[in-house]
Parts: sequence; structure tokens; C-alpha cells
Amino acid sequence: MPKHIFGRSTKGQLPTAVSGDGCYIIDASGKRYLDGSGGAAVSCLGHSNARVRAALHDQLDRLAFAHTGFFTSDAAEALADRLVAEAPEGIERVYLVSGGSEAVEAAIKLARQYFMEIGQPKRHRVIARRQSYHGNTLGALATGGNEWRRAQFAPLLVETSHIAPCYEYRDRAEGEGQEAYGRRVADELEDEIQRLGPETVMAFVAEPVVGATAGAVPAVPGYLKRIREICDRHGVLLILDEVMCGMGRTGYLFACLEDGVAPDMITIAKGLGAGYQPIGALMVSGAIYGAVAGGSGFFQHGHTYMGHAMAAAAANAVLSEIEERGLLARVRTQGDKLDQALRGALGQHPHVGDIRGRGLFRGVELVADREAKATFDPARKIHAKIKAEAFAAGLICYPMGGTIDGVHGDHLLLAPPFIIEDAQIDELVTKLSGAIDRAIAA
Repeated sequence: MPKHIFGRSTKGQLPTAVSGDGCYIIDASGKRYLDGSGGAAVSCLGHSNARVRAALHDQLDRLAFAHTGFFTSDAAEALADRLVAEAPEGIERVYLVSGGSEAVEAAIKLARQYFMEIGQPKRHRVIARRQSYHGNTLGALATGGNEWRRAQFAPLLVETSHIAPCYEYRDRAEGEGQEAYGRRVADELEDEIQRLGPETVMAFVAEPVVGATAGAVPAVPGYLKRIREICDRHGVLLILDEVMCGMGRTGYLFACLEDGVAPDMITIAKGLGAGYQPIGALMVSGAIYGAVAGGSGFFQHGHTYMGHAMAAAAANAVLSEIEERGLLARVRTQGDKLDQALRGALGQHPHVGDIRGRGLFRGVELVADREAKATFDPARKIHAKIKAEAFAAGLICYPMGGTIDGVHGDHLLLAPPFIIEDAQIDELVTKLSGAIDRAIAA
């Protein structure tokens, strides 16, 4: 029978997923795969959560869809209230969309409109960091700093400035303290704002814990506070992208709470719907909302499926599960266990350079030479081989290449469901360790 799906790759044949059981996905042959990465840090509640399924059935029985140009819904209103109640100080409004790229795109457009509303039309420039990822729509892709993802689309992208990431394993100098290092790389933002002209810069965008492109790289202590100070000094909006690291993934509903920083905007998605529905959100400060409300009164943006009642119902159920089952504390506990298990199995591995992350958001960086931190030849595609070996063994993980500059470096990302048990942590680490050894030996 011919196949007509245009998938992510035209090569190879994917197994068909037919069911889920907690932390496992089961294919048509009956093979079980431990979801060690939550897909792409999405499936935080696993694949068979009864409460979320029931909430979707209930919402479907009442109303599936009503366009937000005409109506709001109880599910959307309840979700916005819940998110704001837990958000960093100053965040007061929620703009519901269908995913992370949409949330970032909305943030960029709203930043521009905000400055138009308050009479600062020269502000249009965005600054982000090298090796960041903020989505695949053209505005979000332009903001991100991953060269491999940007390269062929470069002629279509709006010019964006990129400063150094906060990447302690690679860039902190010998004898340099964490906070001194954080201040040094944060001060690159000051330099770039001055170079561009403060009156032209509208926003700085960053992930508190960098996900896909670098492998769970957290900001060092003090870094984000210094970034906040610089943004405040120049009237630049701070947009924190928590699409991957937010919604409990690091053990806090909002990752930036651990850093003690309140941004002007936050983007969330992935774990917000836990994979049960496509949903994302842009959360904004009262000041930004007030500028629009007191000015044009209209955000010149929108999507057909924004604020979808089914998606909002799923997200409400996800938040109820996280809150009522104490899953944030569990993420911190199980995250520590995962970290300890990784260090026990791979901490002295000759080809593991760094193990890092927060909560159930962990990264392992692979190296050809541990002492020199030398990378493998990119042509070997170590990350792709690890993915294949792990998958064959019944483990889903999220390896990527180009960790350092979009070309060199290999890492893998782990983001298992918050419900992962101790025995499943052992299974994950055992299968991962074997996959790494087989991939390097190949």
C-alpha cells in the first residue's frame, strides 16, 4: 500500500506507535520503548494518564471549538488564571497558542508592537545567544542561534544579533568562579546593546536551561540576574523561552523561579499539554498588556486554533496532576536519582565530558578525548548512532550534533516523564550506557 505522509525524513521506515503505558510507547509489533526524552521533553505525565483523557472527553461532550474572534471559553479562562497565579512577579496575561514556535513568534511581534504603542518605533532589534533554539517559524528561527538550522534559510531571516551562551563546561576559564564567569558572558549583552544603539534594541531572548541545541545547559548562578539588570538599564524586554525547560521539567513550574528572575514575557508549550493536545502560551507582564489596552486595543496577530477549548482543558488537567500529585517535588527527587545514576555509570567514561542539567532535564556531552574536551569528527555522527542503538534496545532519547557551534560536538538530552520510577531510571541508564558504547565502537 503506498504511503503519502511527508515525514521528518524521507529515509527509512518508522515503526507505528499504537498505544501508551505510563513511561512506555508500544509499537504495532508489541515492542515497548521507554520514553527517556518525553519525545522532545513533551510527555511529562507519560502516555496513558486517565485524568487528562477524562478531561478531554468531558470537554468534547460540551464544546470542541469556538473561534476566539467571537468567544472565550471556561477552559481557556481557567487555564490563564492558573498560570498567572503561579507565574513570576509581574506576569499578568496569557495568550494561548498551539505550540512553542507560535509562542515565540507572538512574543517577537508583541515586543515590536509594544514599543510602537509607547512611542519608541526605532526599537526593532532582537539579541539572542549562539547555539540557542527558539522555534522553526521564520521569526523564531531568526531569533535562534543554531547555525545548522539557520543556514539554508538565512536569506529569509531577519537580522538578529547573537552573543555567547552561558556554557560553563566549554567556556568558563580555569580559576574563574561561576559567578564571575556568568557576569563576564552576561556583559556581552551590554556590549552588543551599545554596539547596536540602545534606542534600537527591543528584546533579549534566552532559555534559562538550554535544551535541544546544547543538551540541558543551565545558567550559572547570577547570570540571569545580571541579564535582567542590563535589560532594565536600557529599557530592553527580557523574553525567557521556557518551551522546553518550563512547566515543571526542572522541578519548578517556571524554570526562571530557581534563578530568582522575573522576565517581561515567558513562552511555554510542550509539557503544558503533556502531548495530549497541541498547546503553547505567551505570558506577558501587566505593563505590556496595559500598553496595548491603553493604546490601539488590538494585538495585530492571531491564529485560528489559539485558545482552543480542548487544548486548554487538557492543560488544566495536566496542571491539576502536577499540583495534586506533588510532581514538582518528585521531579527534583527523581532528577537527583537520575543524575546520580548517570554519574555512577558514565561519570568516568573516557568519552563522556560532562553530565549536567536540572530536575528531570539532563544532558550528557560526548567527547573523543576527555582531558582535552576534543570532539568527535562530525562525519562519524556519533549522536545519530547513539539514537539508533538506543532505539533498537527499546529506549527513546534525544541526541543531537553540533553542540558547540552547529557543526562540532555531540550530546544527548534526557527528559523522561515525571512519573518515572526508580527501576525505570536504572533501565534508562543501562540501555543508554550500552548504546553509547556500541555507537562509539562502531
